[in-house]
Amino acid sequence: MRFFHRSIQSYYGEGWGAIKKVLPLHSWGATMRPKFVLFGSSIVQYSYYEGWGATLSHLYARKADIVLRGYAAWNSRHALQVLDRIFPKNAAEQPALVIVYFGGNDSFRPHPSGLGPHVPLEEYIENMRKIAIHIMSLSQKTRIIFLSNPPINEAQMKHHINEFGQPIRTNEDCGIYSDACLDMCREMNIKVIDMWSAIQKRDDWRDVCFIDGVHLSNEGSEIVTKEILNVIKEAEWEPSLYWKLMPTEFGEDSPYDIVSLDGKTTVNYSNVPFPEDVDWP
Repeated sequence: MRFFHRSIQSYYGEGWGAIKKVLPLHSWGATMRPKFVLFGSSIVQYSYYEGWGATLSHLYARKADIVLRGYAAWNSRHALQVLDRIFPKNAAEQPALVIVYFGGNDSFRPHPSGLGPHVPLEEYIENMRKIAIHIMSLSQKTRIIFLSNPPINEAQMKHHINEFGQPIRTNEDCGIYSDACLDMCREMNIKVIDMWSAIQKRDDWRDVCFIDGVHLSNEGSEIVTKEILNVIKEAEWEPSLYWKLMPTEFGEDSPYDIVSLDGKTTVNYSNVPFPEDVDWP
């Protein structure tokens, strides 16, 4: 029993005092777990393949429901077409947090036919602004985090060449769209993560952060996860959405839990980290 108590306390640090006191879910102003929605293109859809979406679901188990709304190959135009259906303003329960990512496909080079995912930079920003305004209108407690364009490894993408032998997107293009997204979010006072810069901080980012030059590997997803958790941890949101401070569903002590070594008490596993040797922010 003492081992588990020390383990949890050291893991949660300063948040341990808040964790020990289990809060009812209705303190969140809802009758169910808070809902976090991941909304975006393939970086979101594939995030459950050993990626950052799966990690968030693991860390927030019994605390929040992580809802995946990822659509491979989509751009910001696609997103606007379904915005009202994915985020209806008359929904009985609105999300506590929405994490938004679009831009990688928007930053494709334009095709001579006019077809394809390319969205001009000014239109892209206007589309993202409309997405932000819609989500902010859902409720006073709905929070938003935008993810800017991540980089790409052009060497891994040599097969992504158009009929004229030119690349259909470049890392430079990704950086331009990333900067534009960052500027828009700062202007609107929206939390935003500079994925283009965060991933490239690793000296070996080209070698380890991608599966195919675009979609994130475990190492790339780990960077994104830590960036998201740090933003949530540092945000002055009430109530906090930081996973170590959120109440655990049915986290009360119970005589039906596993009996501890003293044979007289039980061990509450509701906040025991798993695996214990992995430390997330």
